[in-house]
Amino acid sequence: MKIDLAGSSQQRRTSGAPRVLVATTAMLAFISFWRAAAIVLNDMGSSAFYAGAIAEHFVGKAGPWFILAIMCLAYAVRSVYIESCSMFVRGGVYRVVKEAMGSTLAKFSVSALMFDYILTGPISGVSAGLYLVGLLNELLHYAHYQFVLPVNATAAAFAILVTIYFWWENVKGIPESSEKALRIMYVTTVMVVVMLVWCGYTLWTKGAHLPPLPSLRNLTFSSDALGWLKHTRLPYTIGLVGILIGLGHSVLAMSGEETMAQVYREIEHPKLRNLEKAGFIIFVYSLIFTAGVAFFAVMIIPDDVRGNFFDNPIGGLAMYMTGPLLLRLAFRAFVVIVGVLMLAGAVNTAIVGSNGVLNRVSEDGILPDWFRRPHRRFGTSHRILNLVVGLQLLTIILSGGNIFILGEAYAFGVMWSFAMKGLAVLVLRYKEPGQREFRVPLNFKIAGVEIPVGLGLITLVLVALCVVNLFTKQVATISGVAFTIAFFAVFELSEKITKKRGAAHADLDQFNLEPGGDLTPEAVGVRPGNVLVMVRNYNTLYHLGAILRRTDTQKQDIAVLHLRLLERAASGEHELEAEQLFSREEQELFTRCLNLAEKMGKTVRLAVAPATEKWDGILRAAQGLKSSAVILGLSPKRSIAEEARIAGLAWEALPPPRPQLTLEIYSPNCQEHVFYLGPHAPHLTPKEIDLLHCLWLELSNDVAPEELHHRDVVHFALNELVREAHNSGREELLERLREHLREIRDQRARAPKCD
Repeated sequence: MKIDLAGSSQQRRTSGAPRVLVATTAMLAFISFWRAAAIVLNDMGSSAFYAGAIAEHFVGKAGPWFILAIMCLAYAVRSVYIESCSMFVRGGVYRVVKEAMGSTLAKFSVSALMFDYILTGPISGVSAGLYLVGLLNELLHYAHYQFVLPVNATAAAFAILVTIYFWWENVKGIPESSEKALRIMYVTTVMVVVMLVWCGYTLWTKGAHLPPLPSLRNLTFSSDALGWLKHTRLPYTIGLVGILIGLGHSVLAMSGEETMAQVYREIEHPKLRNLEKAGFIIFVYSLIFTAGVAFFAVMIIPDDVRGNFFDNPIGGLAMYMTGPLLLRLAFRAFVVIVGVLMLAGAVNTAIVGSNGVLNRVSEDGILPDWFRRPHRRFGTSHRILNLVVGLQLLTIILSGGNIFILGEAYAFGVMWSFAMKGLAVLVLRYKEPGQREFRVPLNFKIAGVEIPVGLGLITLVLVALCVVNLFTKQVATISGVAFTIAFFAVFELSEKITKKRGAAHADLDQFNLEPGGDLTPEAVGVRPGNVLVMVRNYNTLYHLGAILRRTDTQKQDIAVLHLRLLERAASGEHELEAEQLFSREEQELFTRCLNLAEKMGKTVRLAVAPATEKWDGILRAAQGLKSSAVILGLSPKRSIAEEARIAGLAWEALPPPRPQLTLEIYSPNCQEHVFYLGPHAPHLTPKEIDLLHCLWLELSNDVAPEELHHRDVVHFALNELVREAHNSGREELLERLREHLREIRDQRARAPKCD
């Protein structure tokens, strides 16, 4: 995103065009639903490499059924997130919980969620390292080397390197990381297809049985699976408790849902429809991949050796499928390559998600503006990235690369954030009962009161899992509560300090200001033929909304310009400072413009320029940017006709070559008034074209055998109009013209209001 500002007035007089100061912000480059799905799947899909094994470690061979159930629950949770996004573009946990239940619970929810993100990166990075170490040690064994790599330490070292790499990628910006996420999913899909076909062939040739159903007699809890309930008989006597414990040890399979809310801000137009598409792709892919791996591992890998592959279950699958050893080793190597790529991608997703969450917190004044200051070169919130990655690196070091410690600790944050999200959306059904573009299904009305059965059931299940996890996952409860309290305390203290310093505008986007050259397409980052939208008041951006709705920004860029009108006395020889032209007013204006653009899922380029006269500044900017159209809202001082007349005179005063421009003035009811500056072919309505054709038909018969064309009718009519305007009938002609214009004005006034 670029914003242009003026330099010295002497230079302006010399060049005849505004000078620019380029400003950048962490504005979004909008991405397709495929890229959005790829970012989330790098997290959710990556759990296939370890979730099934961790579930079996805690609850026995019935583990795959719990993974399948969690995948179905993830689809339900996805609908909760889509509903929240339909209400708020930045619809993550923090914003939704705050709107529903207040700032305190919102800060608690974010504190718990950050524990999830801080663990997601390390568990994915360590898992990738374990797959790599497992393959290397296997190859060393077949090569008859005695040397063996230390498993956990090597995995931890690899996770550190991957985390640092994706930290740098995110510092450079979201387009970089989303492109890599998409490429990772291409490669992963090839592996998934090969695995499904090969596993299916293996089961067809060898035969197999499904894992035992998750009944009380089939659940075999490990010594560390029951936590504080291990001294009771509840898990063995009450089936529901046992089922909830099994689900609680499998919830890491649905990590990544919160990332949907974070990337929603970056999804291109139409936003909500594309989010629904992305959500469905995520569900189908993760269901087939994650649940499929869990079932195939139990059905194909022998019971007596499966425990040896808990740290890389897909690698174990590769070694026990039907086929030659060399082919199986080759596939295992491919699995490791894909696993390293995808799990490393999950590290990236954790960084993207946590960056988005903390940005929302910072925007609300909980964290100082200092955290959101854009990177001088890339425009990203690099200080938040530094904080998140620092905590992830510390987690990797403290865990020592032990996947089970990370897996057990993981569930606390994700479950509490999901539960608070579901509860908040449920509260908003009654607190803000208005229309939504999407609602969680299963809604009934009794005596005019809505009963959201589907949303209520989802929230109830999430809360039940949170309660059970508190008593069964000791490591998660102790570490998660400690982390949440610590982060909550930091938020409270930071908020008090920020408010004490008077940060009343923390919700405004941050911009970098750098000196630049002339106002050109290259300086602003737009292509010739762009649309130039003039903005002046952040409460009257209806014309920008209209242009965003109708313009395909992939084909035509939108440049948004704010003119800072200066008194002539202020345009002396001294160069103006950036702060003189880019004040809180401009920051508020551009923040509103960005919010409107991101709601539409379309990219805009912002600019501010000084001018001593309104229309001279507008038209010189359009000339410099090589714009094809200039868009304005209604003037508070002049009528539309007067505005167009002055624009035409200013166009005549431009230095050549004067551009052909379309001037469009919008009224608040979205009525469009179009004018053409300079010589141009008139824009004829169908009614006018039909009138011309009727005249041609009638006259061509009367003047036959002379040949008559439509242009001849127009030429003759114009000559007659000129003659009549210069004789004694001029006043009558002008009165008829005024009456015609009044009729057109009345028709426009009766036009329907826009949404």
